[in-house]
Amino acid sequence: MSEIKNLKPECIWRNFDALTQVPRPSGHLEKIQQFLLDFAAQAGVEAMKDSGGNIVMRKPATPGMENRKGIILQAHMDMVPQKSKESKHNFETDPIETYIDGDWVKAKDTTLGADNGLGVATIMAVMEDKTLVHGPVEALITADEETHMVGANALPEGELFGDILLNLDSETWGKFVIGSAGGVDVSAKLEYKEVETDADDVAMKVVLNGLRGGHSGLEIHEGRANANKLMVRFVREAVATCEARLATWHGGTMRNAIPFECETVLTLPKENVEEFKQLVAEFKETFENDYKAIESGIGFFTESVETPATEVPEEIQDNLIDAIYACHDGVLRMIPTFPTVVETSSNLAIIDIAEGKAEFKILARSANDSMRDYLATTLESCFSMAGMEVTMSGSYGGWDPNTDSEILKLLEKNYLELFGEEATKQADHAGLECSVIRGKYPHLDVVSFGPTLCSPHTTSERCCISTAAPFWELLKKTLETAPVK
Repeated sequence: MSEIKNLKPECIWRNFDALTQVPRPSGHLEKIQQFLLDFAAQAGVEAMKDSGGNIVMRKPATPGMENRKGIILQAHMDMVPQKSKESKHNFETDPIETYIDGDWVKAKDTTLGADNGLGVATIMAVMEDKTLVHGPVEALITADEETHMVGANALPEGELFGDILLNLDSETWGKFVIGSAGGVDVSAKLEYKEVETDADDVAMKVVLNGLRGGHSGLEIHEGRANANKLMVRFVREAVATCEARLATWHGGTMRNAIPFECETVLTLPKENVEEFKQLVAEFKETFENDYKAIESGIGFFTESVETPATEVPEEIQDNLIDAIYACHDGVLRMIPTFPTVVETSSNLAIIDIAEGKAEFKILARSANDSMRDYLATTLESCFSMAGMEVTMSGSYGGWDPNTDSEILKLLEKNYLELFGEEATKQADHAGLECSVIRGKYPHLDVVSFGPTLCSPHTTSERCCISTAAPFWELLKKTLETAPVK
């Protein structure tokens, strides 16, 4: 274990180190919720768990600052539980193993949880520090942001009293996020009756791994390979040329992460095995050529496995393969008035086909609600033609930028005074809870910012150490200079 708690600023890294010791994967938050309540009691600040599973803390204004607008510091407590294939890590019981690599904090074979543990650690630092000067401060630490923004959607109205929301869930230091995309989860399901595998057929497992993966909002524009979309290219050709049949398919694990690995089991006549192996080699070379400027270390190989007793019926198989092939994945279009930012995209995140069930999960995002709905209907049409039942869930609207924001102007002023240069402002394609919270508290003036993180939602997730200190200085100065009511 590295001594990240000794990094500067100590108040943030010490608290982040403590968070890494508490299991907090999405959907399993009992330990972190109790940890935060215990922390608040020790720090002497008011705290509660609300009906949505969120933790709310309140700290009164320091003397003389009672006339300042109340500031809500917001982050989410859960983390994406991704690990390498070799890792034996159990996210529900094991601490995250961190280490320092130059100017970066990383985790051993797992996601780091800096998304959004750094935001939570910063809130903890504010709550426990008796020397800070500030007006009324509230903390909103939301539950299960990574899975449908559960806590934000369940946030009770009338619970928060502040006028300003500072979201601490952005990943690029020096940029103030003032808008974000909305989204909707598209799920497609099909139940089918398996058929017996030909007694003379053999089975081959095909494995695709080594892809970069990544955050389906922040990195979708980079053209990183989607494991499900690469695999379908091979499977379709194997069916056409090697008489292959689909038995199982498992690709992707998280709705908001670009899938970086996929496994299928195919059956085929034994006399076609050599041709099948040659096809695997050809596709490996094709994938490497197609993505040579983006991906490195692509693994694509096959091995013999025990022949399953049953497989997918041929007509169902062909329909599913066609649907996967046709499903839109990646950027649909950029914002017409801001052509450097993605407006609309989808991520074919999870495919599970086995034991008479096929289940697909796709996250569609857009800064434009009309385009979000258009894309969702496009996906629905694609899967409906394959005979699948399609449902939409977790829909949330986009967060419209406000360039006249009072808190934005204050942050820009403070940034210039502290660091001698101007910050930039932008809208993100990643979905932030700001839009959901503003739907319940429309009066809030909102900006999101944070230290630099790279590759969240992957085992390459890392936080830039040198950006944490200026982030803390800016937050402190902004609390000190909060606008008067």
